[in-house]
Amino acid sequence: MDWSQIKTWPNSDLSRRGQGPVHRWHIQEKGVGKTVLMLHGAGGSTHSYRDLIPELARTFHVVAIDLPGQGFTQLGARHRCGLDAMAEDISKLCAHEGWTPDVIVGHSAGCAVALRLAEPDLSPRGHAPLIIGINAALEQFKGLAGLLFPVMAKALAAVPFTASLFSGASSNPDRIKALIGSTGSDLDADGLALYQRLVGDRNHVDGTLLMMSQWALDPLLKRLPDHPSEVHFIVGETDATVAPQVSEKAASRMQNATVHRLAGLGHLAHEENPAQTVALIQDIIRKTDS
Repeated sequence: MDWSQIKTWPNSDLSRRGQGPVHRWHIQEKGVGKTVLMLHGAGGSTHSYRDLIPELARTFHVVAIDLPGQGFTQLGARHRCGLDAMAEDISKLCAHEGWTPDVIVGHSAGCAVALRLAEPDLSPRGHAPLIIGINAALEQFKGLAGLLFPVMAKALAAVPFTASLFSGASSNPDRIKALIGSTGSDLDADGLALYQRLVGDRNHVDGTLLMMSQWALDPLLKRLPDHPSEVHFIVGETDATVAPQVSEKAASRMQNATVHRLAGLGHLAHEENPAQTVALIQDIIRKTDS
């Protein structure tokens, strides 16, 4: 997205550009105390945490970034949008900025990035941070979709003007409302308008397509039983994008993982009920410290 629009973005007073490794990053940062790094899901941006950042920053040092090519982070290398490359570049950004996250919060695919970032070879702390996943996307596509979706995403990402066509066709208000509704979540008009702006932006759509086309979860999933972090999965019980059972299955394979259910909330649970989500995150961190 064009940086000239940043002043109309949520929490824009916290926004700055970071010319770190590879990409030109959009960073929002506020507060002191334990460092909480917040990673959005595919197709999202820092706006997803718009109501969480100010509240968490009352007691923590909160850092939220846009993933490469999405939101206001300018893509520096088109081949570095997959899980491993993205986590490596965020680890380098943390080192560049002097951040050592105590907690990493990841929504949807952002949880996979958080888990990869917490592994010993990449962890900015040198040891595993606490991981909090919100409706974590930790399962491969199944059946025919598992074969066709990655191929289609790669084809779309490789074709010139695809992002422009997609963004133009998908960004009208009715389609955005239907898209968000299909996730099991119900957002207000302001929330829908922010997604309309994202989906209507060619560069953001291009970055999202690149992420999908380069996504590969299998190596991370195979290592889950040996993952060093304490992990807490927060799941919206009406999530129609990633079933709650996905987090439960992942937790059952891990050494130290807990699942927390939020009744009546969907895939964007933290946007639907930010107060409940903030309270749960604060409680998890407090109990981990005790």
